Amino acid sequence: MAVSNRDLHDRIQAAFRHPFLRKAVKSATNTLRDRKAVVAHDLGHWQDWRAIGQQIRDHVVENLDVYLKRFAANMTRQGAKVHWAATREDALKIFMNIVDSHGAKLVLKSKSMVSEELHVNAVLEERGIPAVESDLGEYIIQLAGETPSHIIVPAIHKTRGEVAELFEKDSGEKQSPETASLTRYARRKLRQMFLDASIGVSGCNFAVADPGAISLFTNEGNGRLVTSVPPVHVVFMGMERIVPTFRELDVMSKLLPRSATGQKITSYMSVIRGPAAAGESDGAKEMHIIIVDNGRSRILANPKYREVLRCIRCGSCLNVCPVYRQVGGHTYGWVYSGPIGAVLTPLLQNELKDWGETVNLTTLCGACTEACPVRIPLHEMLIQLRLERTSQGFTPALERTAFRLWAETWDSPTLYGLMMRAAAVGQFPFMKDGHLEGGPTPLSAWTNSRYFPPVSGRTFRRRWARGEV
Repeated sequence: MAVSNRDLHDRIQAAFRHPFLRKAVKSATNTLRDRKAVVAHDLGHWQDWRAIGQQIRDHVVENLDVYLKRFAANMTRQGAKVHWAATREDALKIFMNIVDSHGAKLVLKSKSMVSEELHVNAVLEERGIPAVESDLGEYIIQLAGETPSHIIVPAIHKTRGEVAELFEKDSGEKQSPETASLTRYARRKLRQMFLDASIGVSGCNFAVADPGAISLFTNEGNGRLVTSVPPVHVVFMGMERIVPTFRELDVMSKLLPRSATGQKITSYMSVIRGPAAAGESDGAKEMHIIIVDNGRSRILANPKYREVLRCIRCGSCLNVCPVYRQVGGHTYGWVYSGPIGAVLTPLLQNELKDWGETVNLTTLCGACTEACPVRIPLHEMLIQLRLERTSQGFTPALERTAFRLWAETWDSPTLYGLMMRAAAVGQFPFMKDGHLEGGPTPLSAWTNSRYFPPVSGRTFRRRWARGEV
């Protein structure tokens, strides 16, 4: 269920026109970024922790087959049923077989980016089976008919007033825009669903190979309810989301919350080692783990991009990206947004012609690489993807012609001088208050969204020749 990325320009313009999006996203990302700076400093030696995180994730990626087999064997021994899904279609077939075998009438979900990647909700809805998100942010965007705008904070682009309007439409009652009131409504609406659901679905922040467990990092009690109250618990797990032992999980428990939400630890850190044993009253009676490939093996086999599999889905790169902070997550067109999404999307989709256009949603400033808790060189991968897209001829003909002319101009001092003088004269119709506004495409793409300084009529070469510098 791929979404065409050919309307990227339209999505960018829609983001700029949105009355609250840019303000809401900037405020939220500032808060998350500032919190991270405080708690990372409190941990001490943050760069050393990043290096350890990188080493752990690199070791796992290099030995992924070993740890996945070990994890599967240990979870099976503890009563869980482990399934392997090479593609999206395989994962959905496995899941729907579980749903059908239990005659499920209601599926309740905890936050899961992999289930978003697979479009699980849409498939259930096609079968007439309600799929309800129990995470507050996910529940909000589900009511809005939208997809997550941030990996960690899916409703980051919504104001409290907008949420109150959604709840009013859902309930038919007046709703206060106060946070406590909105939370109270969602809790009241969802509480009975935890008891009625036939199947609970969750993601997996990390699987632990030895002794065999899945761990969830959540800030709401819904995660524990979804995984323990319904009689069947289904886990969607990206195949790279694994650590060798609890020792490595301890390191991730320090890196992930600090990088994601600026917390020393999440409110709930759950570890689930299988279904409820005989005589136990707590926990699902049946547990299924669907280990999803869906393009990850292809990335693993490519040494240029293998390091992206280190990602722990903290969203820290989104919070520092100057582009994401202006346009939000929906502009990126798929599940994963921001710098990590600009890299992951074309790699998972295995398509550079349309999806590769997301690599242009970056300034290549390197802030994402510096923010990454496991030191993924995101800006270098973005450059590499741009190079591949250009070399394969997927950039517009006008763009290729413009850069060819630009290269020829900069290669000739005479042409360069003529162009600078022509630009200094030709810019006057677009000058306003000391900067450029409007102008022909592609100049207007810059001037419509930021200050563009004028071309100086007194170039450095002319000033040098006249002894002015």
